[in-house]
Amino acid sequence: QVQLFESGGGLVQAGGSLRLACAASTSRVSFSRFAMGWFRQAPGKERELVGAINWSGDSTHYADSVKGRFTISRDNAKRTVYLQMNSLQPEDTARYYCAMGNTGWGAGSSDFGSWGPGTQVTVSS
Repeated sequence: QVQLFESGGGLVQAGGSLRLACAASTSRVSFSRFAMGWFRQAPGKERELVGAINWSGDSTHYADSVKGRFTISRDNAKRTVYLQMNSLQPEDTARYYCAMGNTGWGAGSSDFGSWGPGTQVTVSS
């Protein structure tokens, strides 16, 4: 089973930026077959999709709350997916999770079957 490892979280002031990365412990061929996604969950709230990217990287989907501020990308050669987060706001504070899709495209939690342990992002006002 694939393992996912997130990195890049931390504490940042409002208006700042962070870049999250998620490395997968699978072959390049396997990684490049599946969609990847970033989700987040704040205390007391349900987990929500932040952004998703298809297997080839040419199709993306974002939550309305992050459109224009966050960018998801992937490097299949490195088996890594990224989330560039700009103009961060206190409401972006959450634990961010990387997930691998069950197929080449997915936009909901049920479309993703492998999850990382998450990385904490805290935005101070």
